[in-house]
Amino acid sequence: MPIALTAQAKQIWVDADACPKVIKDILFRAAERSRIRLTLVANKMLHVPASPWLSAVQVPGGFDVADRHIVAKLRPGDLVVTADIPLAAAVIEKGGHALNPRGEFYSPENIRELLSMRDFMAGLREGGVQTGGPAAISHADRQNFANQLDRFLAKWDISA
Repeated sequence: MPIALTAQAKQIWVDADACPKVIKDILFRAAERSRIRLTLVANKMLHVPASPWLSAVQVPGGFDVADRHIVAKLRPGDLVVTADIPLAAAVIEKGGHALNPRGEFYSPENIRELLSMRDFMAGLREGGVQTGGPAAISHADRQNFANQLDRFLAKWDISA
């Protein structure tokens, strides 16, 4: 769990190209309820409900364009929702908080191991080994995500 939450930023960024719809729906409700700005970033046009708290940014197609946009706009203390481990590493390095769609926080303590495992699996795939993809988001994953997000937002409110 992130340690120091800053009140200055109060922005949630979503790496939205691969973010499951059920997770986006949880995020929309949480941003509305908490009155916190939430921005989806993707290389395709995304629909967000009409709200002063919700927005979407379409970036050009290309490798890591959305990731670079998020990192460029990110302020220390911001929350980024992503399953992209290199993006999470960049967020942590810049003083942000990173949460994956299964409700697991990336941290300075676990990010190096996660990057190493990601690189190892990529090497296996490049060598022709079928590693399979991640399992579909389960009900337990959705619940874990919602719980972790609520805890994070509660701490954010306390630090405001």
